[in-house]
Amino acid sequence: MNAEKQYIDLYAQYEDVICRYAADELNALRRPALADFERLGFPATTDEDYLYTDVAQSFATDYGLNLRRLSVPVNAHDVFRCDVPSLSPALYFVVNDSFHAAAGPKAQLPEGVFAGDLRAFAAQHPGVAARYYGRAAASARNGIIALNTLFVQDAFVVYIPQGVRLERPLQLVNIFRHDVDLMANRRILVILEPRAEAKLLVCDHSMNDIRSLATQVVEIFAGEDARFDYYDLEESRLLTTRFASLHVEQAARSNVLVNGITLNNGLTRNDYHVSLNGEGAEITLCGMAIQDCSQHVDTFTHIVHAAPRCTSSELFKNMLQDRATGAFCGRITVREGADGTVAFQTNRNLCASREAVMYSKPQLEIYADDVKCSHGMSTGQLDEQALFYMRSRGLSEDEARLMLSVAFMSEVTGYIRLDGLKDRLHRLVEKRFLGELARCAGCEACP
Repeated sequence: MNAEKQYIDLYAQYEDVICRYAADELNALRRPALADFERLGFPATTDEDYLYTDVAQSFATDYGLNLRRLSVPVNAHDVFRCDVPSLSPALYFVVNDSFHAAAGPKAQLPEGVFAGDLRAFAAQHPGVAARYYGRAAASARNGIIALNTLFVQDAFVVYIPQGVRLERPLQLVNIFRHDVDLMANRRILVILEPRAEAKLLVCDHSMNDIRSLATQVVEIFAGEDARFDYYDLEESRLLTTRFASLHVEQAARSNVLVNGITLNNGLTRNDYHVSLNGEGAEITLCGMAIQDCSQHVDTFTHIVHAAPRCTSSELFKNMLQDRATGAFCGRITVREGADGTVAFQTNRNLCASREAVMYSKPQLEIYADDVKCSHGMSTGQLDEQALFYMRSRGLSEDEARLMLSVAFMSEVTGYIRLDGLKDRLHRLVEKRFLGELARCAGCEACP
């Protein structure tokens, strides 16, 4: 049985169960997603954008799925402790792939703002979710998105009405907690109306050393003059596989920051798709990964400039040790008529061992005049002259390497627009290079 067939057969057998425990907005797209998945299948390694990640092999394992939405015996508020100074977020949880509604401190949000599960959102705002869900991340685009659309049964929704500025950041914690090999299909929908502002931190954690696979699809819609920050922090385990895709649709003069940080993982594929649809829209897209053992991080980005005078700034960095492998493929497309485009793309990588391997392919496609675009890539090792200089100042070799490694990553964390989170991540990066546990005091969710 090939990897695709087992999921097609599973859906045919349990379609009624899947739909019974899901909102109508999710169910409405399942049949088209099934047709798309049957047509597309999983991306193959012969696909130019998937040369270094065997998707079908990752999905070949016979993972369990919690289709009947059985409750997991864990109170996330009891096991998760976040001590980021001065962050004070409005806190939400998804356990495996179900919104966690167990008792905990209830966030006080401004009138009209919503953060929670899709079923509750649809009851408060009829028709809004259906208007946006699946529009940016169409199942016809990719077989993994089609599979996620086929099986997802819950979604986390953030809705910020026109002109509302959310002072406190939102934090969503995805927790894997299970006793058997498990697949979780997660969905996040973010809607910002014109002039709305918000920040969202999403953290992924695995509590068990058991094989787990997550598909995660995020859709972000930023209205005119909206401002939004999305921070994605992965601290999972070696037996965790994650396929995440993020899709951003931006209207005129909107400003979006996306920052993805992988500190611990097994196999990760991160896709970023951004469409700058309105004049003067701005996107800052950045990320970093620290890898050792046999960890694998594959990053694909595609930014489309579809309107005049838009700006994109892109930076991704990777630090690889031991037998780790990494890949980066970044594409910028400037469509006809998108004059005045400013687009910069940079990928920097350090390989700290002879066995570590990094693949990189930056790309530009320009179909407009009067643009300012550039891309650059470099892969190397820590600067030996800098190491020699620091050791001559009394530092040990380990201390010198730590300082240079942290400094290499600081450019990515420097983009964070939350001071408390920026300081905390700087410390987490330092701990990661030291090989120490990165968990906060009293937290059981982090590795």
